[in-house]
Amino acid sequence: MATERTFSILKPDATKRNITGAVNAVIEKAGLRIVGQRRIQMSKAQAEKFYEVHNARPFFGELVEFMTSGPVVVQVLEGENAIAKYREVMGATNPAQAAEGTIRKTFSESVGENTVHGSDSAENAKIEIAQFFQDSDIAD
Repeated sequence: MATERTFSILKPDATKRNITGAVNAVIEKAGLRIVGQRRIQMSKAQAEKFYEVHNARPFFGELVEFMTSGPVVVQVLEGENAIAKYREVMGATNPAQAAEGTIRKTFSESVGENTVHGSDSAENAKIEIAQFFQDSDIAD
């Protein structure tokens, strides 16, 4: 098994409801280390760039609006098979379909406001981390 890094966002619904600490506890209990973390207000340009893969989808504008509606917490997580592990811990995109004990089942209120984002591949993790962090921002 390989130690790797993945990218996470605790979305505006999490910061608005003040549950970021509770979500971080689930992340850490799963064996992932938070090696970089910053609370930011995502700009429209940042959100559009981050979600550009969805720009032809009908929900793109709504997604950008949501992600810029309040502060988010961007994170770098590290651990054994961190990408797959975090995707498992997050749960299905639709909280109604997420497994018990996952972040989305426990904390999310809807498909649109589903509390967290996590990278879906090693390649995307590198790209997403680089959009918000420099190497000096990440603990060894």
